[in-house]
Amino acid sequence: MLDPKILRESPDVVRAAIAKKHLDVDLDAALALDARWRARLGETEALRGRQKAANNEMAALKKGSPEFLAKVQELKALSAQVKEQEAALAALEGPWRGALLALPNLPHASVPEGRTPADNVVQATHGAPGAAAPHARPHWEIPGFERCFDFARGAKVTGAGFPFYIGDGARLVRALVQFFLDAAVAAGFQEIAPPVLVNAASATAVGQLPDKEGQMYQTVEDAFYLVPTAETPLTNFFRDEILEEAALPVCRCAYTPCFRREAGSYGKDVRGLNRLHQFDKVELLKWVHPATSYDELESLRAHAESLLRRLELPYRVLLMCGGDLGFAQSKKYDLEVWSAGQQRWLEVSSCSNFESFQARRAQIRFRARETGRPELVHTLNGSGLAVPRVLSALLENNLQADGRVRVPDALAGYFGKPHLSFT
Repeated sequence: MLDPKILRESPDVVRAAIAKKHLDVDLDAALALDARWRARLGETEALRGRQKAANNEMAALKKGSPEFLAKVQELKALSAQVKEQEAALAALEGPWRGALLALPNLPHASVPEGRTPADNVVQATHGAPGAAAPHARPHWEIPGFERCFDFARGAKVTGAGFPFYIGDGARLVRALVQFFLDAAVAAGFQEIAPPVLVNAASATAVGQLPDKEGQMYQTVEDAFYLVPTAETPLTNFFRDEILEEAALPVCRCAYTPCFRREAGSYGKDVRGLNRLHQFDKVELLKWVHPATSYDELESLRAHAESLLRRLELPYRVLLMCGGDLGFAQSKKYDLEVWSAGQQRWLEVSSCSNFESFQARRAQIRFRARETGRPELVHTLNGSGLAVPRVLSALLENNLQADGRVRVPDALAGYFGKPHLSFT
């Protein structure tokens, strides 16, 4: 959530942010609603003040006196007015809060202008795409692929995008998850095993509601949401809490299955492992001091890059433009690996700084040493990493002439052997 002070004192800054992100948001309607709510709040507080003063005056009068009885009637009238104003204020509260929640986060000054993914800026590259993959082919065309990754039976049991992982396929997924977790813990992240169902308050706190309703799976009776990412439960770990400044930064990691409806996805982008409705991911999350949050973003990005280097995968880093940044982020990097069989880049990680946007919604604060006053933390998260597309790139880039897949040295110890076989 934006700082209401920015909305009220610098609406043109918010208007520019909406324009830079190319979002359809009625700022004028939000400003008008905010003005109505504040006016109603002022009227209510003024009446409460009159009611309190009348109470104090009545306490000084002799009980039963004409002045006392007159004050009683005055208080009854004031009480009725206060109740009426409070009811009107309560009726405005929901729409007012909804309007504020619909306003996007402000993009950082370093975020480039642009409307589509084509406008994202390549910040760095590593490795030579396709140079050492003479036998590459799309992973779903590898002979025997369905013996390790059974999409047909997954569709029968659940639906499209819910594959079974079998034998070496399941073993390699587990190896990747353990590799990612061990690397995160070695880098100073504490491992957490979070719930995979969250309530609406948790989804609202991270900015998924109202924004991503159409992408999330929801239970009927309890109105819980299956997590689209471990970011959701992790961020809410400290909701409505105050940390000590000396504790910052707090760094956590978590493995969860992730559930996304991916409504509107179609075509080649959804073939094979490219886009699933259920997939595995290790998430990294930081609660940090505002003064260090952009240094922490670079550190988060560096960690995600180190995983791809250890897996010997060519990759590139994109700085996302305003139109591809997303509702809640102030700044975001995407890491993409080269898919030698598909001859295209696949996103495997997003590393984002939300500044105080999520913390204000979730009321996650720290107590400043110098003043003793609570201040909002900054939150950051990043994929460290998402499994399916890493898996796609490993299968395609490392396919050998005999149909086996070479497992990178850093992963072989977790997998238990140097090759994956489809036979």
